[in-house]
Amino acid sequence: MFWGQDGETRVRCEISREALDDHFWGDGKEELEVFRSKRPAGEQAARRKYLAGRTEADGSVLIRSSDL
Repeated sequence: MFWGQDGETRVRCEISREALDDHFWGDGKEELEVFRSKRPAGEQAARRKYLAGRTEADGSVLIRSSDL
């Protein structure tokens, strides 16, 4: 989980384990380590999804494998 920012609004963002494994070469590695190594790509994916209005019911952004 990480936070995005839209003006004054903080946006909760998450990347699924499946997306980490499939697109960020996680292959069972510790999730935080994988995310940190690919953080710019994860943030960009969250930004694209958020700007497209594809948020969850609570306004958060969940990056799934199918989003990448």
